[in-house]
Amino acid sequence: MKRFIVAEGFKVEVLEEWENKLVERRELIVRINHPAGGTPPRAEVRSEIAKMLGVDADLVYVRSIRTEYGMCESVARVHVYYDVGRALKVEPEHVIRKNRGERGE
Repeated sequence: MKRFIVAEGFKVEVLEEWENKLVERRELIVRINHPAGGTPPRAEVRSEIAKMLGVDADLVYVRSIRTEYGMCESVARVHVYYDVGRALKVEPEHVIRKNRGERGE
């Protein structure tokens, strides 16, 4: 069963989803169609995926977004944790900062 959500300017579709019991999270591969413009910001993708799954945005971490040159489509890897504390222990610091909208140094 494919799930998708249409947000302002882009559409997110879940291509693959599986549970990683060892680290207590769900892992997703999503396709993002963005014909109206460039690759949407990580914060917007994170927010829309949280809405689609019915979870708090603090549990969602967008690991990567890949867009091929000239394409209006991106593929993203997303981790959805069951507990915020677990996410902060497992996710690398740079991923946590990116998902909070902080810049690297």
